[in-house]
Amino acid sequence: MSANRWDDYAGQIGPRLSPATKFRREEPLATKTTMRVGGAARLYAEPASLEDLSLLLAEARVREIPLFVLGRGSNLIVPDEGVDGLVLSLAHETWSRFEPRGDGRVWAGAGLRLKQLCGLAAKAGLVGFEFLEGIPGSVGGALRMNAGAMGGWMFDVVDEVQLVTLDGEVRTLPKSAMHVDYRYCGELQDAIALGALLRPASSADVDAVKRQMDAYAKKRHESQPREASAGCIFKNPPGTSAGRLIDECGLKGTRVGDAEVSPVHGNFIVNHGKARAADVLELVRRVRAKVKEARGVDLEPEALLYGKKWKDVL
Repeated sequence: MSANRWDDYAGQIGPRLSPATKFRREEPLATKTTMRVGGAARLYAEPASLEDLSLLLAEARVREIPLFVLGRGSNLIVPDEGVDGLVLSLAHETWSRFEPRGDGRVWAGAGLRLKQLCGLAAKAGLVGFEFLEGIPGSVGGALRMNAGAMGGWMFDVVDEVQLVTLDGEVRTLPKSAMHVDYRYCGELQDAIALGALLRPASSADVDAVKRQMDAYAKKRHESQPREASAGCIFKNPPGTSAGRLIDECGLKGTRVGDAEVSPVHGNFIVNHGKARAADVLELVRRVRAKVKEARGVDLEPEALLYGKKWKDVL
């Protein structure tokens, strides 16, 4: 699609949005991700209300504009050429509410950072969210990917999810009606999470909750790299871990440009500062080829290739 056509779309949609909503052309995306690579979004929006979000969804549908949702950008790789479509981010404070309910449950907006969720829950003496503390994502992203760490999964603490379909219909679904699996939630593949009603495991002393969070943070610090990354690059194959296979194949430290298979954890590719998305993708291809050759295992990417499909680049 030509630049003039994107300009035309932006010129027609922008004036209909409220002043509180950010709406931009050619918005750089690298700094909005933890991997710190990639190009710009042809169109980018941070809707400030459900009305503006619904308008953006409707216009994307009518004008056949590809739509992509961006959370904290902690599990994705943006291609160097950017993203041909409308990138929606629920970064406005509207979507970051944390509201304890009288029945012991908590409402968490999709834009709320997981670290904030854990901190607020700890202050309230609520147990069950500590395992999420070190995941650099948002509630919405964690729901879509059923994020997990330290033996816990996002949907372990979910009672119900509020979402908006790409047709603009707002729905509330109980967990029992949703199809959830490893790094997957079926109902959020073609819908956007607005938030969730969460049920803590129990109540506890604030200091006890903070001690458990500190223990998890220490474990992560010792076992995961500190450099910019997209988290785990590959899904764990049945019966083993991707990191172990990569380590056994002697691939730690393999480097393309400023991208490197982390010497700390083999399932992380880190950016030493000036990596391009092309460098990261080349490392993904090399690691997959070597593990397939040496162990006969096809590693499946866990990180998302934003705006593209992995099968088209591997």
